[in-house]
Amino acid sequence: MLQKKNFLLQLKNKLVLEDQKVIGIVEKHDNRFGFLKSKFKINYFIPSKYIKKVINGDKILVKICVKKNKKFAQPLILIKSFLDIFIGTIIKIGLKIFIQPHYPFLKELIICHFDNQNFGVIKKGDWFFAKLIQHKLDNYKDFNAKLIKFISSKNDNLLPWKVILTYYNVKVFFPKFNINNLNFNKNIFRKDLTDLTFITIDNDSTKDIDDAIFVEKIDNQNIKIIIAISDPTSYINPDSDLDIIASNRLFTNYLPGFDIPMLPKILSEDMFSLHPNLKKPVLACEVIIDQYGNISKKINFFLAFIKSYAKLNYNNVSNWINGIGIWKPDNNKIINQINLLYKLCNRRILWRKKNALIFKDTLEYKFHLSDNYDIIKISVEYRNIAHKMIEEAMIIANVSAANFLSKHLGFGIYNIHLGFNTVNAKHVSLILKKYDINIHYKKIITLMGFCELYRVLNSFSNNYINYRIRRYQSLGTISTIPKPHFALGFNQYLTWTSPIRKYSDMINHRLLKNIILGYPSKKPNNNIISKIINCKRRHQTIKKNITNWLYIKFFKKNNYFNKIFIANIFDILNSGIKARLLINGANIFIPITYMYHYNKNFICDRKNGILYFKDKILYRISDVIKVIILNINTHENIIIAKPYIKL
Repeated sequence: MLQKKNFLLQLKNKLVLEDQKVIGIVEKHDNRFGFLKSKFKINYFIPSKYIKKVINGDKILVKICVKKNKKFAQPLILIKSFLDIFIGTIIKIGLKIFIQPHYPFLKELIICHFDNQNFGVIKKGDWFFAKLIQHKLDNYKDFNAKLIKFISSKNDNLLPWKVILTYYNVKVFFPKFNINNLNFNKNIFRKDLTDLTFITIDNDSTKDIDDAIFVEKIDNQNIKIIIAISDPTSYINPDSDLDIIASNRLFTNYLPGFDIPMLPKILSEDMFSLHPNLKKPVLACEVIIDQYGNISKKINFFLAFIKSYAKLNYNNVSNWINGIGIWKPDNNKIINQINLLYKLCNRRILWRKKNALIFKDTLEYKFHLSDNYDIIKISVEYRNIAHKMIEEAMIIANVSAANFLSKHLGFGIYNIHLGFNTVNAKHVSLILKKYDINIHYKKIITLMGFCELYRVLNSFSNNYINYRIRRYQSLGTISTIPKPHFALGFNQYLTWTSPIRKYSDMINHRLLKNIILGYPSKKPNNNIISKIINCKRRHQTIKKNITNWLYIKFFKKNNYFNKIFIANIFDILNSGIKARLLINGANIFIPITYMYHYNKNFICDRKNGILYFKDKILYRISDVIKVIILNINTHENIIIAKPYIKL
């Protein structure tokens, strides 16, 4: 009787399960098996028989089935295909032509349909835009796609740029506009400062020069600095055609090999650029810095004409200051400007170390490309003293503008960083106690306490603590009202010094000029804030994707298989370790299965960034290790490595 009851109960459960339908997202593991991830965080197994009918990322309806007491999901209806319009590369097998989507976890080969008249001869390795037109779950035998647009051939050196920029729909070329429609406003009074020895310091290749500096010693204690910024808004009226285009592009996008300007190059690199020996209109900020590096309370913004007397580059200026090389300034006036700016820079660095924050320099990497966009080499770029001289001048200008707008308007486009929220601050406080650093969480959510914390952390040689603490920080963003910037250590901060490269700086320019001229101002709306945030993220993703692709090309070209590198670990996952090669900046991945003593005794503590082996710490984030390159995966753009020896 009891056995019969149990049998009936099992049968009932089976019938209930078989009647159950669930919606979820497909997570595919090749064509062998997969899972349906439901919104209830329950995963349902999809066997090989059915997984071939779906694509990784598809949203589908499944029926839950039971066979031999094992549950599995049977796909029923396609709700939304992961693929619609996509980018892929052509693969030929016999007489058939397929396209493989350019996604890391998609390995499907999709049959192509195309118009011979539009595309002519299609070659293996060509890249296309395509549209999925048939899906197996819609009762078709195969996946089918129609080719829409040719992007690039396999051997085109510009392939990475073309594919990524096409994918993100970035307009490389500037729309047509009539330069004669630009009218400079001559009716506004400007000071004539063309007799002052303004200088510019940039990279040797820089053409869009938007800032010039003049420094003057007032007495033994005080130094006056005038930061002059190119004034494109004297030519570009709000809501004009050019302004609308700039408000859509929002930034100059600097990529390896070339850049995509916010404004036409004839403007950004010529008309608006502060080239030497040419009279140019500027918006200027005059500030006095005392012997301790304090910014005077009296800050003067005004419109002016200036003339740059020298276009200097960072390396020459830095080497001259350090007594290296043969380059020297052309005359004593320029020598005086460099010396005074260097003196002012040191004052401000000391002030910021004591009263704000200065983070340690990080390594930057530069791709050196030939005229044909072949990668010649990748070099490490170090920030020298000349970089810091200009950086300190720009920070003075930006802090002054933030205070000026807050005082007169109470709005603008501010850069903000709010440090830790209360919950994360409590976690940070507990972590710090383990290292005998006793700072109450209520203190580190204040600007003063945050600065004090990082002054302590920056004095440590233990980078692991810094890595852990940073994970609890909020991300920097922008706001229309003034708020603190914890990461810089300022009560308020905004930028206005790059108006030919950043639309937000153009907006702040106009607000500053309205105050000077007595014009009314309108608070920027939240729509432009959202656009700027999203555009900045998109640009970062584009640059990252192109850079990763170039690393793959560079590693394959130089046959870096089995080559040993030194790497810095920046993340630890259940699946493995992420690290960055110190010599060239390439990101690598070390799968957990590639560890030289891999077995089930590995424990990943991602929260604390530690990988344990038999209860002992094997690796931590911030560790420097030796790795050997095992595989360069061109489809997923991943460089696979394994540990060589532990340092």
